[in-house]
Amino acid sequence: MYKGIFTLYLVCFGCYLLFTRQPDYFDGEKAPAAIQMRWDSASGKTLPKAVFQTRGKQYAIDASYPLLHPQAGDSVTVIYEVANPEKAAVYRFWGYWLGWGELIMSVILCAALFQVAVSVTSNPAPEAVIEQLEYKEEKKTRYKT
Repeated sequence: MYKGIFTLYLVCFGCYLLFTRQPDYFDGEKAPAAIQMRWDSASGKTLPKAVFQTRGKQYAIDASYPLLHPQAGDSVTVIYEVANPEKAAVYRFWGYWLGWGELIMSVILCAALFQVAVSVTSNPAPEAVIEQLEYKEEKKTRYKT
């Protein structure tokens, strides 16, 4: 039972990841980018930015993510939609494909649904147990008449 639930969880979560990425994986364009340290006036800190060019215009997007600290001069790949290149994302497994929020929520949701399934199937009513024990399979004929 546990293997089936875990397999179903992986299939559903994989489909969710494949079709909900922004920018879209299937319609997005990929471009090389270089990491540059730039001053961010909103936070008052120097942050790593992925700088890339498309259609003769230069764009800089945030390249920082928890547990990943790119250094100046690193080369990365960015994925963007042609209509909105300013909403690009650094194309990497941790950050683009998998994020903290959705990973934690999916595990919580899976555990909660598993607990619901266990609570529904455990402690059946006595009438249901008697009915299952008294069940006799009907003899099936080869051809319907």
